[in-house]
Amino acid sequence: MKTVSFPRTARLRKSSEFKRVFDARCSASNDVLIVFAAPNSLEYSRLGLSVSRKIGNAVIRNRWKRLIREAFRKTRTGFSGTFDLVVIPQRHTALPTAQAVMFSLQKLVDKLVDKIVRRGKL
Repeated sequence: MKTVSFPRTARLRKSSEFKRVFDARCSASNDVLIVFAAPNSLEYSRLGLSVSRKIGNAVIRNRWKRLIREAFRKTRTGFSGTFDLVVIPQRHTALPTAQAVMFSLQKLVDKLVDKIVRRGKL
């Protein structure tokens, strides 16, 4: 079985990187996640997480982060294009299964790719 890692280079870490994604104003959401996206010029997609205290206590926030990172790690090779993504869990949502987060992330990224292609930014 091939292992898929999540190296430091696949993460958004600077506030300027998050700002660039938010300034692109391209987002999609469903009942589980909100995803913001911006195309990047790298050979790989990157992930940034924004999990506020409104989601729950530290245990719940860390669980959300683990679920989202795992979903990104498993689905990023299926993305058509390379993007910087900022993912935010929906408030008032019970903690979903890993499969639900993975399905949600894949669907929202597909929707965002279509949106970005229609805008002519890819």
